[in-house]
Amino acid sequence: MEIKILEDTGSRLKVELIGKTHTLCNILSKELWSDSNVVIAGYTLEHPTVSNAVLTIEVSKGDAKKALVGAIDRLEKINKEFLSKFKAAAK
Repeated sequence: MEIKILEDTGSRLKVELIGKTHTLCNILSKELWSDSNVVIAGYTLEHPTVSNAVLTIEVSKGDAKKALVGAIDRLEKINKEFLSKFKAAAK
């Protein structure tokens, strides 16, 4: 996956996710909303077959990049837990 940073002001971050659409952006934006400092978390996708998703994050305090990394870390933990429980249940 290629990522282009379109805007980074510290409290606001816009990144273009090359080749990604709703699946990744939807879960990222949803997880970002669990951070009390996030005031904007969403994405735009002009057309799913000819454009890339642009994820926008804005925080009231702190750094938007850190908020995104925190959301990714939380999702990674959730995925690892799901994988472990699924493997146990699928035996």
